[in-house]
Order: sequence, then structure tokens, then C-alpha cells
Amino acid sequence: MLIMARLFDGFLRVSYVFDRFLGSLVLLPIWVLACATNSVLLSSLLLFLYSSASMFSIPKAVAVILEGVQDFLQMALVVICGQPCSGKSTAALCLSVALKESESNSTIRIIDEASFHLDRNQSYANMTAEKNLREVLRSEVDRSVSRDNIIIVDSLNSIKGYRYELWCLARAAGIRYCLLFCDAEETQCKKWNEQQGEKCEATYDDTIFEDLIRRFEKPDRRSRWDSPLFELCPYKDGILKSSAAIVDAVSYLTKKVDSKTRDVKILQPTIATQSTRFSEANSLYELDRATQEVINVVVEAQSQSIGGPLNGISLSQELPILNMSRSVGLPELRRLRRTFIKLTGQTSLTGPPPPSDAESAKRMFVDYLNRELGTA
Repeated sequence: MLIMARLFDGFLRVSYVFDRFLGSLVLLPIWVLACATNSVLLSSLLLFLYSSASMFSIPKAVAVILEGVQDFLQMALVVICGQPCSGKSTAALCLSVALKESESNSTIRIIDEASFHLDRNQSYANMTAEKNLREVLRSEVDRSVSRDNIIIVDSLNSIKGYRYELWCLARAAGIRYCLLFCDAEETQCKKWNEQQGEKCEATYDDTIFEDLIRRFEKPDRRSRWDSPLFELCPYKDGILKSSAAIVDAVSYLTKKVDSKTRDVKILQPTIATQSTRFSEANSLYELDRATQEVINVVVEAQSQSIGGPLNGISLSQELPILNMSRSVGLPELRRLRRTFIKLTGQTSLTGPPPPSDAESAKRMFVDYLNRELGTA
């Protein structure tokens, strides 16, 4: 890549003689291609040329275009990690406020359990419910990480294998990643849990609280998925947007990246993690989003049930009722969803295109689930 960049550098030096017109013609299509393919390689190439602007004059129009590369490189995934009632949600809010007050123009989104109206005791009542919760959060991160600038995942994230999965999502998107660890003593966490109960706020049952404390896997900065690691000590230092860990995290997330930057790492996607692009991009995007919404409704309905089969799940008045003869785990639901999307995409090659509106996509998917899982 460095050789290619130097070749372009030399070419643009020559083009300067011709009023720098050829430089614009070369860089503009490369920038368009980088945006269209989400290519980190092309973005890095443009970034190298942009950082070399002090050596030779680039037309102002091209320099403005290259500023857009910085917006892509500021996309990030922040994982909040800590024991139950260790101040994670407060830290996520402080980090969000600090990022919004910084010079960065990035949009901030917090993904947490409250976003899906999930009860914390039901979500951690057993291993199946906890696994379903992690899958719901992971799916939402997977859908959001390529659209929003900075995603903050506010949850326990206590299992290192799950943190690795989130790290893989950031790598597949080709963005920066960091971990904010709320390091609090067990006694303090237990005290805060009791105080929340006194305020009539959501609390953990004692049995679930002790189980989560026992199974917590502390992050290790030597692991790729736990690095860079910013440690926050809520009991000693408090949780403020001016806390050292939050200030350091904001600096890392908003720092401009150029050829001289060494302390900010942009994860590079591998061939295995790069997503396939389809010709019917808009239709398949709506199909993907709509089917995921149906899955979320089914998972939430099952988490609130005793464990028996669910009949009569209603998504809206315009959609058919979803009837299932048995309880279905999230892995099977995701497999059915992938199969449905694949079948719909194959049909569009010889027949009509996939539905372009969410309601039609949901109706088709509900009909498909009724055929596969219905009582009939």
C-alpha cells in the first residue's frame, strides 16, 4: 500500500504543473470507490495522500473531499464492562455527554438492556435467558455499528468470549474499538444494589447478583478484545465526565488519524469478516431490518413466558398472528431468518424483487415462521 501511495504521490507532483487538475480527477473517483465499497485500504491510501499535503499543494476541492475520510475513521465501538451495579450506565451517560461536548461531530448511541424493555432478573434468571439477552444486544450492535458513528454497549459484558464477539464486529466494520471497565469492589456493588431498591429502582435478586459476581471475568489489557482498556474506579474517583478514564477514552475516540498517528488503532477487516453486498441493496436492507424486528419481538415474548409454547404473538394489527407449537431458541430463530433471507434473495433473481417496505417483509417472514413453527 505504501508503494502505491508513493506512486500516486509522484503522479500528483507532476500533475501540479497542469494546474493540479489531473490530481482532482485521480483522487475523486478513488474517494467515491472507497465510500461505495467501505474499503479500509482505499481510505488509508487517501489518508496517506492527505497527510502529505504539506509537501505539495492539493486542490482545495480535493482536500475537502479527503476530510470525509476522517468521519469514517472516527466510527467506533465502545464496550462498557463491569460487575452488576458498578456504575456502568452512569459511566456510559458521562462518556456520551463528554463525546458530544468534544470537538468531534460524531453521533453517539447507547445500546443497553433498557432499550428493549428487558427485566434484568428475567434476563439473567438462567443460562438460556442470559444467552438470548446477549444475542439480542449483539444483533443490535451488528446492525448499528455500520450506520452510527460511535456505539456504546452498556451491559455487564462479563464473559471474555462475548467481548471477543463484539471485538470481531468492530474488526469486520473496520473501525476503532475500546473497553471501559468500571472496577468496583463487590461490597460496594452490593451496597449500590440495595440503595437502588430503596429508591424503587430496578435491582438484582440476591441469588442472581451473587451468581453474576461469581462468574465475572475481569478484562485483561493483554487480550486484543480488552485493549485499549480504560479503567474507571467509581468508588474512589466517582463517575464524572471529567474522570481520567473517561477523558482518556474521549481523547482516543476523537483523535484525528493520519500517517503519524501511532496510539490509535483502526481494526482491519479480514476477508472472512467482510460482508457481501447485494444488487438489491435497499430492498435487502429493509428485509434484514424487518426480520430482525420480528425476531426481537419473539425473543421478548418468550422471555416473559413461563417456558411453554407461545400462541398468538401479535406484532401489529396489520400483520398476521404468529403461532408457534413450541419454544424456539434464538440460534434456531436466527437460522430460520438467514434461510428466509437467502430464499427471498434467490427468488428475486428470477422473479419479483424482495419487498422494499418493512410491513411487507414482516408479513412474509411471519407467514414463513407460521409454516415452519406453526401448530398446523
